[in-house]
Amino acid sequence: MITFIISMIALVLGYVIYGAIIERIVAPDDRATPAIRLADGVDYVAMPTWKVFMIQFLNIAGTGPIFGAIMGMWFGPAAFLWIVLGCIFAGAVHDYLSGMLSMRRDGSNLPALIGDYLGPVAKRVMLAFTVMLMLMVGAVFVYSPAILMADLTGSQEMWIAIIFFYYLVAAILPIDKIIGKIYPLFAVSLLFMALALLVFLFIKMPHLPELWDITNMEPWHHSFMLGDKDGLGTAEFLKKNPLFPCLFITIACGAISGFHATQSPLMARCLKSERLGRKIFYGSMITEGMVALIWASVSSYFFYAGGWREVVPAEDINVFLAQATTPDGKTLIQYCKAPFVVTSVCTGWLGVFGGILAMLGVVAAPITSGDTALRSARLIIAEALNFNQKTIRNRLMICLPVFSATLALLIWQINNPNGFNVLWQYFGWSNQALSVFTLWTLTVYLSLEKKPYIITLIPAVFMTAVCTTFLLVSPQALALPHWVAAPASAVVAIITLWWFYAWRGKALKQ
Repeated sequence: MITFIISMIALVLGYVIYGAIIERIVAPDDRATPAIRLADGVDYVAMPTWKVFMIQFLNIAGTGPIFGAIMGMWFGPAAFLWIVLGCIFAGAVHDYLSGMLSMRRDGSNLPALIGDYLGPVAKRVMLAFTVMLMLMVGAVFVYSPAILMADLTGSQEMWIAIIFFYYLVAAILPIDKIIGKIYPLFAVSLLFMALALLVFLFIKMPHLPELWDITNMEPWHHSFMLGDKDGLGTAEFLKKNPLFPCLFITIACGAISGFHATQSPLMARCLKSERLGRKIFYGSMITEGMVALIWASVSSYFFYAGGWREVVPAEDINVFLAQATTPDGKTLIQYCKAPFVVTSVCTGWLGVFGGILAMLGVVAAPITSGDTALRSARLIIAEALNFNQKTIRNRLMICLPVFSATLALLIWQINNPNGFNVLWQYFGWSNQALSVFTLWTLTVYLSLEKKPYIITLIPAVFMTAVCTTFLLVSPQALALPHWVAAPASAVVAIITLWWFYAWRGKALKQ
């Protein structure tokens, strides 16, 4: 696990060194924050720093650094490289700057910030785009924890109803009444899960693919054979899902995620000092990257090192092997989906009690992202309509149509056989596309402030190429050959870069 150990150390050093550089560029000071100046007891509420950190961390975590990291390891050890570099130089910078910019503009939501720097047309487009993304987050993050909880007790329908009701209550009540009180419990569960799995990884010390294996993954791809049939399925997976751009869409929340910029304004309204921004925004992203690294290593152990034989119950192994040898049989990565891996590893390593606590952490992550996503949708719409949110009546007037649309999306997802996978793909691309707009907004902001905008310009150009390429090669979109899509995406990135410098030249003359 040499790559894993080096990656964990790199994230810590990234926070200490690069985080300090970014903080120096932003130059936080002692000005009064929105939590102090605009306190309303509902959304603008000054809270203790540790609570704000827990809420921010759980808001951005979701199932992304867990499910995304598990699926991301199907691309091989390149996933470690993306988590580390993406987290330090793109994701944490994206989260910190968007949070600080929101704080300096009275806690403004993302569409308003985009409009201020990219113009009114971009604002209107991103208003609809962001609200739609929040609805998708709400629908996806109702369904995935319901699946996991139904494995323990009850039915999926029962858990969907319970989680959905909680979402409504959490979106309406003041932020310190529900979210501020129960998040610490969820955070303890999630951190316990991550630490427990980390300990077991070091106890097991499995032989995993390392970075220097990237160019020679054939032995790992064929580590599980059923006669002459590839039982693992990663080689076939890579033929249909090229590493660029699919890896960078699959692992989002563990590296960079546009969704985070919709959550940062929530905490920008709760911080008592600008000087706490690095700990809250940059620090929570680094923590999420560590969670993603742990789950990526767990996934590597599960699929490449034969860990599935150790943690999957014998009856499930027999069922898998019986169907795997049939003509239409599923490979290991097709059969053992991310929720199944989570359940098997947590229960197999940590026993019943530890498994329940770990599962609570995994379930808490999406739930605590779903409720704040819908809360963000309420605030974004209210800000666009200039609709005061101090009374419960006004909050309900916005929440009811928002929740009705989310419920319709959820019903479609459940009734469509491939609904969850389709919605997750659209969510993944939309999520990263939102990060592109956020990064360009931050680049324009830094340029206007005559600060080193290169720190966001490079991630902005890269993510522009990623999202354009994925849109071109995706079967749900144009499905162009990769040899056509990649050059086309490079042209788009160059044009976007040219636009920025042309705009900057005009801005400097003015």
